[in-house]
This record gives sequence, C-alpha cells and structure tokens, in this order.
Amino acid sequence: MDAISTTLSALADPTRRAILARLAEGEASVTDLAAPFALSQPAISKHLKVLEKAGLISQARNAQFRPRRLETAPLKQVSDWVDQYRKFWEPSFDRLDQYLAEIQKKDADNAK
Repeated sequence: MDAISTTLSALADPTRRAILARLAEGEASVTDLAAPFALSQPAISKHLKVLEKAGLISQARNAQFRPRRLETAPLKQVSDWVDQYRKFWEPSFDRLDQYLAEIQKKDADNAK
C-alpha cells in the first residue's frame, strides 16, 4: 500500500482522528490518550500501532516515560494530493456564494 493510502486508512477511524487531535496539542502518554475513550488499553495500543505504521505519530523516550507525538509529514502529503482537486470544487463554491447573495438580496427587497 502506498503512503497516502496508508495515511487515509489510518485517518478513516474516528478514534484515531481524535487521538491525532489530542496530539496536536502536544505530546501525551498512552494513559492520557486512552482516558477519553471507553476502550481497553490493548484496543488503544492497536490504534496507536496503526498511527505509527502510517507515520502519523512517533514515540519519544524519556527514561520510563514514552510519550507519543504527532508527525505531520504524512498529513502534508495527503493535503498536497487533495489540493490537486481543489480546482474542481472551488468554482462550485463561488457559484453557491453568488446564488446565496442573490437570495439574500431578494429576501431583503421583499422585506421592504
């Protein structure tokens, strides 16, 4: 599986996305990462292994403390890939903005 596919597969799970959101705030221990979830420690460890395999997190070593940290390079690769397709949806948003402005103007005119 290529890197982007591995990253997207890891991001497909809401628990893993929540773990990444927590790590965006800074390093955290496995215990801290597991706290908000009603999951067993082995289940959290499996999620962390998927994220590590995708290169989205890494493990630091600080004596007995082994915090996890966010690694952003895979996210940048996905972002760059998605940006290729931005030209297809941006014109649609521009047309939607124009349509909404027209509706608001008509509503304002009718209110007078």
